[in-house]
Amino acid sequence: MSKMELRLAGSGGQGVILASVILAEAAVQSGKYTAQSQSYGPEARGGACKAETLISDAPIGFTKVQQPDFLMALTQKALDKYTVSLPEDCLVLVDESLTVPEKLSGHRVLCLPILRAAKETVGRAQTANVLAVGCINELLGITDAETIKKATLLHVPRGTEEINLKALTEGVRLASSASGQEKAPAVRAEKKKGAKQ
Repeated sequence: MSKMELRLAGSGGQGVILASVILAEAAVQSGKYTAQSQSYGPEARGGACKAETLISDAPIGFTKVQQPDFLMALTQKALDKYTVSLPEDCLVLVDESLTVPEKLSGHRVLCLPILRAAKETVGRAQTANVLAVGCINELLGITDAETIKKATLLHVPRGTEEINLKALTEGVRLASSASGQEKAPAVRAEKKKGAKQ
């Protein structure tokens, strides 16, 4: 990996910023350079928001994501808003409940039950962000399993460690078994994308 640009999007309150922070923390612990930023719509909770993380082997000069290698969207509003002018080689991860817009027909799109698994398998809907971290790390190979676990434990609220580690593990499982998932119509899907060379 020389450089990766990640954009995570959802609604205020879904924890995409925390997910981005955990990924940045894991990269730092792996000896990488990182930059992390976020922005909200006019509504702090319920409006579309995004968080971005740059990960690089070399010092980062410009700290904003310009050409995302990866985008995750957890709500329809975020998917529609933050997928404008994506590079063709950007891997897009969306929750299974979303409708993939026609503008993404040339992109690699992977649909996973992130929100449903957090609620039904993990047992707490609020862990969807950490579940997503597990998916993302499995798909992109940002760091090893122990480092992503440590980064997660550094940032989740005290008393929620066990359920968040369960969510992290479930995210890894979902991503690793993605080849068996039904994909969105009219778009290609890819099981796994290695770190950008």
